[in-house]
Amino acid sequence: MQKKPSTIFLDAVGTIFGLKESVGQIYSNKALEFGVTANPEALDQAFRSSFANSHPLAFPKASPGQIPELEFTWWEEIVKTSFSQVGLRESFKDWDGFFQKLYHYFATAEPWVIYPDVQLALKTWRSQKIELGIISNFDSRLDALLDHLGLREYFKTVTISSKVGQAKPSPEIFQLALKKHNCSPAMAWHIGDSLKEDWQGASQVGMKAFLIER
Repeated sequence: MQKKPSTIFLDAVGTIFGLKESVGQIYSNKALEFGVTANPEALDQAFRSSFANSHPLAFPKASPGQIPELEFTWWEEIVKTSFSQVGLRESFKDWDGFFQKLYHYFATAEPWVIYPDVQLALKTWRSQKIELGIISNFDSRLDALLDHLGLREYFKTVTISSKVGQAKPSPEIFQLALKKHNCSPAMAWHIGDSLKEDWQGASQVGMKAFLIER
């Protein structure tokens, strides 16, 4: 019989909640507000390429005060590259205004949807006195986003790569999260949607890992 964990960690995007539309569609919609017409499918492919080729969203040498600006710049470079790949970067008359609006949009509840099985699972685990935490390769917007989605109350801790200076699958981010709960790897589960970042990352530190497909 499977032993009940003392702590369950979850990934955020792609595990707890996801986007209602593709990234390319959202970028296209926001670009249109600034007078730029883009093909959503082409833009989505460009985003995927840009995101895959970026360095991890973690800043190990940064002070806490530097992190928000570094996060903003990290994402701006990805979005710039995406629009450059489809030949539209120079079409914006107000790039700064566009990117500011796009960046803050993702910190709201509007583009996101909570997966239908999530809240029942969170309530069940909480009723069983299991501590819950998030381990995510995300940025500081996740804190506000969890509040907007009504999910923050379930989680004792939120461990974000940009804040701790290490990104999954690095063992350090999992070890830092475990330390917050004073929990041994053998007594913890991690659930996520990425084979490399979540399953392999958690398994290598001795946590029980589960891969979820959305």
